[in-house]
Amino acid sequence: MRTQASTRRHPHNDAPDTAESFRELAALPPGSRRDALRGEIVEAWLPMAERLAGRFRNRGESAEDLRQVAALGLVKAVNRFDPELGNAFESYAVPTITGEIKRHFRDHMWSLHVPRRVQDLRNRVRFASQDLSQTITGRRPTVAEIAEHTQLSEEDVRAGLEALESFTALSLDAELPGSEDGYSLSDALGSADPALDTVIDREAVKPRLRALSERERAILYMRFFDDMTQSSIAEELGISQMHVSRLISRCCDRLRNQVMRDAD
Repeated sequence: MRTQASTRRHPHNDAPDTAESFRELAALPPGSRRDALRGEIVEAWLPMAERLAGRFRNRGESAEDLRQVAALGLVKAVNRFDPELGNAFESYAVPTITGEIKRHFRDHMWSLHVPRRVQDLRNRVRFASQDLSQTITGRRPTVAEIAEHTQLSEEDVRAGLEALESFTALSLDAELPGSEDGYSLSDALGSADPALDTVIDREAVKPRLRALSERERAILYMRFFDDMTQSSIAEELGISQMHVSRLISRCCDRLRNQVMRDAD
């Protein structure tokens, strides 16, 4: 019985000839011998997996992590490959490994959740831009040119282009380009204007104020706009301070209840 995967090479120097090893693996029952042979096959194909991982370098993930993800895809390909189908292992392993790496980027490398469709558009637009850049000199491909090349709509191309710039999130503490005084993104963020709530409250209460009696409106005006005390209002109107207090409380409660009921 053969004990090692064959090291004879295909024309590609990282594609070993393991056809016989796969046939033997398929015939072996579960056990240590089968596990050892599977390990030998995986080791023989690791150079190809690492080559595929290298295609995804400079995209924000470390080379070591990419190699580990590619190795995981290789193990899955070895476990699932059926030599009885008559296909070469390489033709099955390459899309399996590549798919595992792409899935890693999709699930772990985006700072924000981005729909799968937008991620696919990003990849199609990026590859098209690279292809067109080889034939167009002195400028970047236009949206229309990318749309024609990919058979996408211009709207989809724009979505893909926006996704190209959205792979990672920028810290709010990051200094703005061209800033020399440490001015950061957080310094440029606006905040809620508390005066807006006052405007909304005023507009909501206006029609209810008009419905008050003339004396009630006068009392509220003197108290809240002229800033008069209850005693001064009572003296102005010739009534008791206690009466003024009751009128103000009753008017405010009625206005509040009416406005809240309108909001509901």
